[in-house]
Amino acid sequence: MISKILAVAIFVLMFINIVLGKFERHIVTLVSGLAMLVVVMGICLHDMNAIIDTLNFKAFIEPSFWYGASEESFGINWATIIFIAGMTVMVEGMGHTGFFRWLCLKIAKFTKYKTVPLLIAFMLMSAFLAMFIDSITVIMFLVAATLELARVLKFDPVPMILSEIFCANLGGSATMCGDPPNIIIGTSLGYTFFDFIENTGVIALICLVLIVPYFYFACRKALIESEKNRPADTVYPNPEDAIENKTGFILAVITFLIVVVLLITHAQTEITVASIGVIGAVLTLISTVIAYNFKTIGEVMKKVDYKTLLFFIGLFVAVSGLEVTGILEIIAGFIAKVSGGNVVITIAIIIWVSAIASAFVDNIPFAATMIPVIVSMSGSTGIHLDTLAYTLSLGTDIGGNATPIGASANVVGTSLAAKDGKPITWGKFCKYNAPATIIVIAISMVCLIIKFA
Repeated sequence: MISKILAVAIFVLMFINIVLGKFERHIVTLVSGLAMLVVVMGICLHDMNAIIDTLNFKAFIEPSFWYGASEESFGINWATIIFIAGMTVMVEGMGHTGFFRWLCLKIAKFTKYKTVPLLIAFMLMSAFLAMFIDSITVIMFLVAATLELARVLKFDPVPMILSEIFCANLGGSATMCGDPPNIIIGTSLGYTFFDFIENTGVIALICLVLIVPYFYFACRKALIESEKNRPADTVYPNPEDAIENKTGFILAVITFLIVVVLLITHAQTEITVASIGVIGAVLTLISTVIAYNFKTIGEVMKKVDYKTLLFFIGLFVAVSGLEVTGILEIIAGFIAKVSGGNVVITIAIIIWVSAIASAFVDNIPFAATMIPVIVSMSGSTGIHLDTLAYTLSLGTDIGGNATPIGASANVVGTSLAAKDGKPITWGKFCKYNAPATIIVIAISMVCLIIKFA
């Protein structure tokens, strides 16, 4: 009983500190993880095997971790860590060549720099890119390009930024590699890229088709009004000027396409996501040397967000503390009891609880916490794990759209806007994105019930 109380106390304190943001979140999770290892597993349980299993270093020497059917359900999910690290290196390499700025300006030119068509185009691009690249990265480059175009084209960028954030999180829900919660769910439960496409991908597409008109009508008036102030002699930016190194640009695009193909086919090739992450990083570093020099590798590697990787490591350890003490089984049993094992009620509970929780706390730790819960629920209720997993995925990914702090992409996008003198208040963010979130969660729930009930 003492171990359970301490595990819950440590985890709750971790969550509170993540939400308050007084300490860097990677410090919070690492300290919490260390407390789980030493206090809960070591002192209270005297279970050295639990500590060893939680650290999960044995994963690296298992052939299935690199090739074959790798499925991790306990401890540090090193496949997630390595995949995110590799993708981050690849994306930083692409950004160094000017790829993302070129893409944004190319689309702006295609729309003839008209703000309303630009809104729709950027929403679609945000959703599409977030299917293959972490939504945080997509928003970083897309918001930067939007702010640049807003200065040149004289329009208010805030409505467009809000729509881009929403679509990035929505697009990220469509694939295994699009959003961190999906990466964790996919690597923990052994799902493939196509597994997500066939389930959450179809639902995300339906939601996107319906939500684009919502933002069109919500933002159209403000954008058209802003466009009227544009001077007749405006000089439009040239997309080709964004390419800083042509050789590097071509190699970056080739690397990106190779990684996308590997992700799409990894169920057939049995190349795991950990290996794909390593391949993406290695190809990027080789391309960087060819296009630039060895010194540039250091510049690319410095931009990798190591703090996020440490955050994940600490988080996985903290969640393992709840699992080893049986807390997650208790939570799963409670949800199963409330739902009575009814699929429709279970879907409704998980998607709305996930969405509401993810609107106010980071959806990454929530998803990591819920994975063992749904595994236990599936075993006790007989509801297929796929049903619970994809419901959790959509709830956490989309629910984070409701508030400025619900997802990492939201925080990044609003921060970039504020630095450029375009602060986005809670009121303005929720005015546009909260109703859209409710609409999409409701649509997703109906789709899940039709598919699985």
